[in-house]
Amino acid sequence: MSLIDLLTGNTSNQVAEQAENKFGISRNQVIALLAVAAPLIISYLRNKSQDAQEAEALNNALDKDHDGSILDDATQVESRQSEGGSILDHIFGGQKNTVENQLSQNTGISIDKIGPILAMLAPVIMGYIGKEKQQNNVGAGGLGDLLGGILGSASNQAQAQQSNPLNDILGSVLGGGQQQSSGNPLNDILGSVLGGGGQQQQGGGLGNILGNILGGK
Repeated sequence: MSLIDLLTGNTSNQVAEQAENKFGISRNQVIALLAVAAPLIISYLRNKSQDAQEAEALNNALDKDHDGSILDDATQVESRQSEGGSILDHIFGGQKNTVENQLSQNTGISIDKIGPILAMLAPVIMGYIGKEKQQNNVGAGGLGDLLGGILGSASNQAQAQQSNPLNDILGSVLGGGQQQSSGNPLNDILGSVLGGGGQQQQGGGLGNILGNILGGK
């Protein structure tokens, strides 16, 4: 299953519905957030997996807690929210507040809700990675390549099918993150693409795309 399949399939809709009911925000906002958070988290994990100890820890966590069952049973999302918060603490570390502030600004989700919603999404993203790991029979040493492959194939698919606003979001996010990498996914994805902070992104970058998907639906 590609990353775009995850974003456009039943799982994301079910998770978005739960977040909508719990936090009173639109499903489209949740799905747009997932479309940005998923490649961001995967990018951070890919960087971490370059370290052998981090790769081993991630491999063990995926084997132990993230078999992909959450993708078929979205009712797990709320009960695993506190676990999701711990996942985000580990992935983003000291940059967590910066990430949340940027995502809040660019999705229109208030800062008091962005963290709890991301915590709902994190186990879904980890479950997706865990399922891909199982299907490709990858161990700790192959996680970096697996994660890079997920991002690369999603980028190609998004840019080949840009009629869907979600594909536009992913194409913008992944296009910005894959090119001139600074080695910091936050700068690559959030800085250049979401913040519209220059570099060679078209127009207002993700802000315009989010406006299209969130407005008028």
